[in-house]
Amino acid sequence: MKRGTVIRKRGTVIKRRLLPAAFAGAVAVMVLLCTGCGGKKASTEKIDAGYAANEASDFRGAESLFREAVTQGEDAVQAYRGLGIALMGQARYEEALSALDTAIANTDDKMPGTVADLLQYRLTCQYRLKDYEGCISTGEELVSMDDSLVIPYFYIGAARLKKKNLDEAEANFDYAVSLQPENYRLYLDIYSVYEETNMSGLGDEYLQTALGIAPKTTEDHYNVGRIYFYLEEYDEAASALIVPVREEYEPALSLMGQIYLARKDYDNAKATYSQILSKNGSSKDAYNGLALCAMEQSDPDGALDYIAKGLSLDGEEGKQELYFNEIVAYEKKLDFQTARDKCRKYVEMYPTDEDGAKELKFLNTRN
Repeated sequence: MKRGTVIRKRGTVIKRRLLPAAFAGAVAVMVLLCTGCGGKKASTEKIDAGYAANEASDFRGAESLFREAVTQGEDAVQAYRGLGIALMGQARYEEALSALDTAIANTDDKMPGTVADLLQYRLTCQYRLKDYEGCISTGEELVSMDDSLVIPYFYIGAARLKKKNLDEAEANFDYAVSLQPENYRLYLDIYSVYEETNMSGLGDEYLQTALGIAPKTTEDHYNVGRIYFYLEEYDEAASALIVPVREEYEPALSLMGQIYLARKDYDNAKATYSQILSKNGSSKDAYNGLALCAMEQSDPDGALDYIAKGLSLDGEEGKQELYFNEIVAYEKKLDFQTARDKCRKYVEMYPTDEDGAKELKFLNTRN
């Protein structure tokens, strides 16, 4: 899941959350809430509790429950499926892939919908593990089952872009867009892949196309704001957010905080993140935003206080950014030993995050 944009300052990397969930990391969220996927013969205690924990972003708790479900002989397909989701939520993609493959191995010919569901999770894991050939193969298997699915075409395109097959990637992206021409998230996530491969100029074309979609809902206006934010057109982004901010739509408020940060208007940024917390005291994103404000104002101790409050909240979603910025805060304090220790733990927790590996390499050069 790219979890945020990355800004480097004097050797430091600050993670700023931009997308609630980029398409390449959002499959777990989209499919997790799917109902009627098939394969679940009867409600069972550990499985049901595990899925409830996954939905609450308590991925470690969910992992434990699904492992108990397996041990106690509950439905193998749903137990291993849930375990795979819980491990994905912890960015343990190799283990998640193994669990998902075990779930697939326990399906039968009467469960094609369940197999398709599991293959979409597998796509995410393979992409995160940089198994681009495997990702393409799984995507093609999904397309052979149902060529109206958007997710496999997106992933095939993303994998081919990573392999520098630009024309084939564009063809797959364009076909995905043709299936859902008014899906703002799809355009944004295609852009994200181009940005990750240092070809944001090509990705801009998709953002410009998306701006031609007439926004109808609060979320649509928010997504238009995201597009302008990506294009660094902050005045237009703020204008697009007028409606969702007036309605106190939390993602829009968070994005408005990022716009203030980009403008170096830290007082308004802090006021916006504080407004979010007044409505939702469990917003890790708001605590992360306040921490960023503190660091920009040369107050790493204040940032660490906000980070500690965010990390004390239940659930795993949103904590990765906090853990990363905790490293940055200690680095700003010139406490390189603590930053290095925190970074080692971070890399163990999120082994596929290239930013963590780069940060550890940098910290290893500091005394």
